[in-house]
Amino acid sequence: MPKREWAGNTYGTAFMHRWLIRALRHTDVRLWYAFTAVFVIPFCMIFAKGARTTYQYFRQRQGFGPLKSFRMTYVNLVLFSQVVIDKFAMFAGKKMKLKVENYDIFKNLAAKKEGFVILSAHVGCYEMAGYELVSDKKPFNALVFAHEKESVMKGRKSLFIGNHIKMIPIKSDMSHIFAIDNALANGEIVSIPADRMLGSTKSVEVNFLGTKAKLPMGPFSIAAMRGLNVIAVNVMKTSSTGYTAYIKQLDYDKDAYRKQQVKQLANRYSEELEQILKIYPAQWYNYFDFWNAEE
Repeated sequence: MPKREWAGNTYGTAFMHRWLIRALRHTDVRLWYAFTAVFVIPFCMIFAKGARTTYQYFRQRQGFGPLKSFRMTYVNLVLFSQVVIDKFAMFAGKKMKLKVENYDIFKNLAAKKEGFVILSAHVGCYEMAGYELVSDKKPFNALVFAHEKESVMKGRKSLFIGNHIKMIPIKSDMSHIFAIDNALANGEIVSIPADRMLGSTKSVEVNFLGTKAKLPMGPFSIAAMRGLNVIAVNVMKTSSTGYTAYIKQLDYDKDAYRKQQVKQLANRYSEELEQILKIYPAQWYNYFDFWNAEE
């Protein structure tokens, strides 16, 4: 069974990434969409382990029939390939359109002295938010995996320049915890994935899509420890060059015991993620058995 924790890097070699970036500078992304849909995704449907777990997600969690689940698995893989292409297209200088729902929530929190926490998940393409959803009042710190390919990190850095965005690599020595704490103490924004284990195995159980699931405790504990405001941001692909960012503030009782605060935040987050997946069921990109994965 695939482990719950991701290896931490984008598929492909650095040479492949550089070649794709150069190619995308001079070609339409839709050409690459078509190529992957016809020649790459059918291969993945047969041989990729993730395709099987995604099929089970549609059958068991979304309640679709066998034929619809098979079709939706194909759609899911096609959309995921498009998201990856879009990210490299951005590195190549292409522009994507981002519409933001409830932008005032982000704007108002960014104007306050205190820092706040953004929770994300492996749905849609959250990375697009980092290129548009920025604040000129506070630094934006994004947790990223330390072992990502150099070509991807270089592309991110080139786009983050001027956006007040810093990356905090997740490392085995847990030094990222101190970086997060310092950023929040300085009233900055910290963005954390809330659907995968990041070093620690501590988790909190929630109801998610009809059954029990475990979310990492860390992101919720970090917010509760300082009594910070928390928002969920999900950026969903809505057209060939368009995305919509959905912002939702997650309320919790800041006077409750810490354990209760963590549980409340985890429940609110899972509810919001569930609502997003009801609208965009095909944009779930956790390619392992999320509900029964080994810790």
